[in-house]
Amino acid sequence: MKFFLFILFFFNNCALYLSHLGMEQVNQFMIREKIDVVIQENKYDSKTIEMLSFVKEAKSYGIKELALAEDSGFIYFVNLERDEVGWNVSASFPLEFKSYTWWFPIAGEVPYKGFFSYEKAKSEEDILKAKGLDTRIRITGGYSTLGWISDPIFSPQLEWSRPKLAGLVFHEMAHSTVYIPGDSKFNESYANFVEWKGVEKFYENKDDPDYLEYNKNKNLQKKSLELIKETAENLKSIYSSERSDQEKLIAKKETIDMFKEKVISLKLVPEKSIEKFLNKDWNNEDFIGVLRYKSGNKFFLDKFNESNEDFSIFHKSVLEYQNLTEEERKIAMEE
Repeated sequence: MKFFLFILFFFNNCALYLSHLGMEQVNQFMIREKIDVVIQENKYDSKTIEMLSFVKEAKSYGIKELALAEDSGFIYFVNLERDEVGWNVSASFPLEFKSYTWWFPIAGEVPYKGFFSYEKAKSEEDILKAKGLDTRIRITGGYSTLGWISDPIFSPQLEWSRPKLAGLVFHEMAHSTVYIPGDSKFNESYANFVEWKGVEKFYENKDDPDYLEYNKNKNLQKKSLELIKETAENLKSIYSSERSDQEKLIAKKETIDMFKEKVISLKLVPEKSIEKFLNKDWNNEDFIGVLRYKSGNKFFLDKFNESNEDFSIFHKSVLEYQNLTEEERKIAMEE
């Protein structure tokens, strides 16, 4: 009887959540406009038209030069009445480098839950915090429905720089090209590599000031990533030690405080953002969340080079890993 009640509770809550997503998708479907028509009829301000034309250019490049799926969205534009596309909630265990996960049809097991309402995201985070988990709410830059509907470009995304916007297009197109259900780390790392390499190729031989600034930020992110990886390994060592939980929590705080000090000393955070960075309550989820997207870069770069930098061959070689277990893919990315 208890098992039956658990199943009933699970599907009821799952249905409520999926209903939230479904209602938003219906709303988006109702208000979406074809990019070609918007441009042709000059329906919005000049900046919006210019950026939508750029999205078309980026998608075309993704298909022709990066061998990304043609049916990968960005046909429609959705003008939202909010400043952000959405919010993701994720969590991890406080004394274990392990993500809390949800399971959904099609997507499989995922380490985050997306919302189109900040209030709903905050409510979910409060539930997770009550369970004693490390949590984080992040702004959703973009997302993919994996081909179930044609993913649009949203008005908040048009406020980004062109290189960042091109990266978004390539990243989400990558999800429509290769996706292995239930393995978020592999999927996100692959899409992140396509984004990075795609933007690099797109701006090759272009003296664009926006790209120079984008590249500068990427180099800072690369240095930050090395420090994040180092700190993550230190935290893992603490959690696997024979110390008591209280001792582990103290060592965890000390390790994260040292991480913050190194970030400041290496000037990896703009001066105007230092106070915000120091006041942030960093936890496991911050480190896991970054590594979820930034792991395996060497692995994918090696695969790309083995493919003679041919994206078509590269995507096929990545897809072959769907026949392995998640643990085998994890090991392959770490080699």
